[in-house]
Amino acid sequence: MECDPSAPLSPDSLRLDGRVAVVTGGGTGIGRGVARTLANFGSRVAVWEKDPDTARAVGDEVNGLGLIVDVREADQVEAALAETTERLGCPTILVNNAGGTFATAFLDSDERGWNALHRANLLHVILCTHRVAKAMVAAGLGGSIVNVTSIEAHRAAPLFAAYAAAKAGVANFTKTAALELAEHGIRVNAVAPDLTRTEGLEALAGPRGPSRWNRIVPLGRAGTPEEVGGAVVFLASDLSSYVTGETIHVDGGTFASSGWFHRPDGSGYAYGP
Repeated sequence: MECDPSAPLSPDSLRLDGRVAVVTGGGTGIGRGVARTLANFGSRVAVWEKDPDTARAVGDEVNGLGLIVDVREADQVEAALAETTERLGCPTILVNNAGGTFATAFLDSDERGWNALHRANLLHVILCTHRVAKAMVAAGLGGSIVNVTSIEAHRAAPLFAAYAAAKAGVANFTKTAALELAEHGIRVNAVAPDLTRTEGLEALAGPRGPSRWNRIVPLGRAGTPEEVGGAVVFLASDLSSYVTGETIHVDGGTFASSGWFHRPDGSGYAYGP
């Protein structure tokens, strides 16, 4: 789907009407927010999610398709792509969102954990991009691929070394895939969230979470899954038709702050907590 570079931009340039989007891991959290936002801007959304209940629930919510898929498995990805194409059409938007992590001191970690984190956070991105991009090329449609990485791809992450390494791999894969796929009219970009108010963050942080987030985040609060979805919509739309190989930090300024925190008395910033 090539954008006419001579056509003037308008509010309609943000619309995704008629475009088919795939969101991996779209059953909860950021993925659900992205799926909702894409649907709100006109896209027909297929949610690829390994949890049967959330896959169906979000598929119904966005008036799209909820497929039970483990995106780490090539045969399941291929089957999901075939069903998505049959029922909705060939995808021209792919959002590689699925992933997960757990905390482990590096010296206490082992190969089993490293391999699990690699498969969950990097390998599936390469796999889904490979299969969906080939379908885009075969259909002559072009498209937009958006990888959901993390701020941990760009800074140290104690207790999450293998996870951070995998996310850094996604960030570099984004750049390389952008170059290789550009000739086919396929753009590849990434979004890097930080503190986002998902079910998991709320449970982990507890009732004192918001007061801590107010100090950590320059904008004074955690983000929402739909705000990540807004950046995805921009990257999927014609408004970003000349943007590829980039990462947008959707983090309220935490990557920019690099260790500067709001003072408790509200008198500005201090370096360190």
